[in-house]
Amino acid sequence: MKSLLLVLTVIRSDETRSLVRLVLEGEGHRVIETEGCCQAHSLLANGLAPDLMFVEAMPESPAAKLEYIRLLEAAEQLHVCLVTGMGEQRLRNEAYGLGIRSFLVKPVTRCDIEAVVDQLHENEAIPALQMQLVSASDFALFPEVSGSPFIEELGEDRYFLAASPAMMEIHRQAKLLADVDVPVLILGESGTGKEVVAQLIHKYSRRGRQKLLNVNCAALPTELLESELFGYHQGAFTGAVKDRAGRFEQANRGTLLLDEIGEISAQMQAKLLHVLEDGQFTRLGGQETTKVDVRILAATNVHMDSALEARTFREDLYYRLSAFTIHVPPLRERREEIPFLIEETLRRTTPEIKGCEEMRFSSRLMDAALAYDWRGNLRELRNFITRTIIIRDQGAALRELEGKIAARDVASNAGRPEPAPAHCSGMRSIVRDLKDRTEVQMIQEALDASGWNRRHAAQHLNISYRALLYKIQQHRLTPRIGARSANESFAKTYTARGNAV
Repeated sequence: MKSLLLVLTVIRSDETRSLVRLVLEGEGHRVIETEGCCQAHSLLANGLAPDLMFVEAMPESPAAKLEYIRLLEAAEQLHVCLVTGMGEQRLRNEAYGLGIRSFLVKPVTRCDIEAVVDQLHENEAIPALQMQLVSASDFALFPEVSGSPFIEELGEDRYFLAASPAMMEIHRQAKLLADVDVPVLILGESGTGKEVVAQLIHKYSRRGRQKLLNVNCAALPTELLESELFGYHQGAFTGAVKDRAGRFEQANRGTLLLDEIGEISAQMQAKLLHVLEDGQFTRLGGQETTKVDVRILAATNVHMDSALEARTFREDLYYRLSAFTIHVPPLRERREEIPFLIEETLRRTTPEIKGCEEMRFSSRLMDAALAYDWRGNLRELRNFITRTIIIRDQGAALRELEGKIAARDVASNAGRPEPAPAHCSGMRSIVRDLKDRTEVQMIQEALDASGWNRRHAAQHLNISYRALLYKIQQHRLTPRIGARSANESFAKTYTARGNAV
């Protein structure tokens, strides 16, 4: 039987505070709520010894910050769980330096709180919401990249990384889906990380401690896919020498990911729809009906609107699967995550390759990686990083990327129609063309002069950092070979001026 806990909370959010009290008191634990860090610190100083503390990060006012730090220092020997917002990575880093190892990111769910308590009972320091905390020095090479990434471990060396608004929103959606046991359809190009998103949803759901099984529907023909999903009885077909449970039975009370769902046949779609409607199926070669309790997640890189219009995918099955839909953007639409993904992949992959030493990408190679489109998304990026680690030649890697970027630009220009003669295009077209050329020239010169430090270039141009990123992508601008050395003396002056702004 689990022991009951004395829990002290320092939470200013009414919704979070009420949820913590409701969950803990519902399990018989005693909860003491305080109005702030000062009162909590006073209770500790007067002998209160709680088993667990939930502390919400305090505002940035000097007085509040001081009391907040004093409380964390006083609670050094206690099990403290810090509650923060999604974007408060710096506060988590500071708390980590004070010995805090347990974190919850709002919106907090019932499962989060229960998992923290369970971990405490098991005498483990790892929290329900486990994060890889990265110090600010790890990103010193890339000052032009805005913000710090949010990294959450998912097990088996898989992790969810978010540094863009789109991926932050996906993380928020995954937490909101925790207590809503509905099918989720995950859409996105091949290699964008749809399976990782499925793992994230499963982790937060009430089924998180049960199995998550994955079936690649595109890898199996209809006959084999049916036996893989529903199982079979001995003698059902040649080679069926004994009974075998299918994935639906194996995932009972857990989660089943139907990957590449857009590739299954019409016959298999009909059978799958029947199972999703009532949770019942029959093994191949059998007569008895089996009922299971499985949450369904589905993923595909197929454009579903086109598939529905072409009638290659059943409309009723689509609506059954898409109670909630998540769109995972391609890597080229979240370029701000590329440096963080490279750093994290280098850190994790290098030790796995025998004889390879720790590596960091040069600034030129990082610039080329940011300029490249990565049509294969995360899969292509990981393969490129692995090749670079193995060959230990960043120059060759840079030439590879620059060659691909040049080929892309040639193909893009070849597909464009010839511009109309000036006398036919009218004054508006001439002015627009002149404006675009001037804009490209100014941006290119500012980037070259700053050594392609995009934040300094944006300050010099008096535009926002995000607007500059858009312009770079719109005009397909890349670092010009030799421009950095040619502008070296001016770049020093320019960088100093940018730092002074």
